[in-house]
Amino acid sequence: GEEILSPTGDVLDGRDAEPRGTPRPEGTWGLVQGTPGLGWAEHLWVWSPFAAPSTGSSRGRAAPHWALVPPQVCWLSPEQTAGKQKPYMYTQGQAVLNRSFFPCFDTPSVKFTYSATVKVPEGFTAVMSATSWEKQKDNTFVFKMSQPIPSYLIALVVGDIVSADVGPRSRVWAEPCLIEAAKKEYDGVIEEFLVVGEKLFGPYVWGRYDILFMPPSFPFGGMENPCLTFVTPCLLAGDRSLADVIIHEISHSWFGNLVTNASWGEFWLNEGFTMYAQRRISTEVYGLPYTCLEAATGRALLRQHMDATGEDHPLNKLRVVIEPGINPDDTYNETPYEKGYCFVSYLAHLVGNQSKFDAFLQAYVNRFKFQSITADDTLGFFLEYFPELKEKGVDSIPGFEFDRWLNTPGWPPYLPDLSPGQQLMRPAEELAELWAADSLNMEAIEAVDIMGWRTYQLVYFLDQILQKSPLPEGNVKRLSKMYPKISKAQNAELRLRWCQIVLKNNLEAEYSKVKDFLHSQVCPWALVAVPSSMPVGEMGTGYKAFSLHVNVQNYVKKILGLAEA
Repeated sequence: GEEILSPTGDVLDGRDAEPRGTPRPEGTWGLVQGTPGLGWAEHLWVWSPFAAPSTGSSRGRAAPHWALVPPQVCWLSPEQTAGKQKPYMYTQGQAVLNRSFFPCFDTPSVKFTYSATVKVPEGFTAVMSATSWEKQKDNTFVFKMSQPIPSYLIALVVGDIVSADVGPRSRVWAEPCLIEAAKKEYDGVIEEFLVVGEKLFGPYVWGRYDILFMPPSFPFGGMENPCLTFVTPCLLAGDRSLADVIIHEISHSWFGNLVTNASWGEFWLNEGFTMYAQRRISTEVYGLPYTCLEAATGRALLRQHMDATGEDHPLNKLRVVIEPGINPDDTYNETPYEKGYCFVSYLAHLVGNQSKFDAFLQAYVNRFKFQSITADDTLGFFLEYFPELKEKGVDSIPGFEFDRWLNTPGWPPYLPDLSPGQQLMRPAEELAELWAADSLNMEAIEAVDIMGWRTYQLVYFLDQILQKSPLPEGNVKRLSKMYPKISKAQNAELRLRWCQIVLKNNLEAEYSKVKDFLHSQVCPWALVAVPSSMPVGEMGTGYKAFSLHVNVQNYVKKILGLAEA
């Protein structure tokens, strides 16, 4: 169902709205189905009396308002939260959804400051993506964003949430039942990433960097709302093994939030630079081999995407033409992330010196901070900053022309060197080969200690196992017993791949782990990979669809060939 708010804060159900033309008492509401379009807003009519000038008689007058309806304003039932006690509301603005949350120029090309006053019922707390907030009497919260941001970065949450400090300028927010786990996972972690980011890209201008762990039904991995990043609770692995995932959202503090693409058709300006920034921070913190291993995982996703769509698909270029009436979300894919990363890496390659390119990135952020820009702005500044490269004509090197990067679909013309990751990939590949053998060499297998492997090395190993599956009879069962670090992991990336391996090898004894994974933490990437592999009978038995976000419910039902909600 679709819900709307009355001026008094009452929740009204759009399904109960009276049809147009029905007499309405004073102050009642009516919902008129508008033409479906970007933002999925409904047209809401509020009826109030007024005196006609000529007769003085009272007549009905309709004043149009926008209703607040999913998916941009998301209303969760208690069953869809972690605590299962109280409802929850949040907004999701990217890409063009906030137009049905509040009147705005819903384009990334326009930036503005804002203030908001939000009154909520007792027992609930409101938080927003704002540089300051204050709780006043009557459970009223006042927010102010003092830095200009585009509309899609304004976000609001109302729920039963509490906070805990995890650093000098950071806190975690979560439902009470998750707050201790959130604090344990991120205590002291965020500040380390922020400090490295500032060293590389310049001052962090947003004041605080808080993280809000959303309810399990949150259907996204993360959203980089300034001052208050939304993330999936799947990141709460219990051992900090997924803590580095937040580096991507932190990197948006400079690339995306501070310097923003002026058009969704050049989304790579947000995401390609953010991927590069993420991997620069990761290299400083974890070393080049581990970062290259993670980047190899990203490249594999790009390869998988382009194999599925065909390299010449028009969405597989960096400058995408988004026709009027097309939702930018419908153009979303790996290309702006990973091909964009390759283009930024190519620019670094042209410079030939990491320190000089890092200095360029700082100058780039300083030049365009709080602005929305185009690729022409970016590349023009690059050539201006490096006049010797402009003189060499690096923008028109045959096969690597900047225009080709932007306007020609296909595989990136240049790929950064990821060979340092081989020192982590090779042991994983060799161990996977041992487990795929008809006769297991347990002496060789036991000689490999995986206890020190970080997440992406384990992920790479499991991806190799998955590619080789189904393994010979009994091998996966023995693997499960030998590596409880994997088969009993709380890390969502590992659980996802283990579930896929269980299904591909028909390990029925562990089907329950697949159900438990989907029921306990509905991670966005799990909804892509697991249900499509799981036998319908196994998925359907006791499947708790009511706990999922309505968009996810419909996605799963589509996979299973069932009717949408």
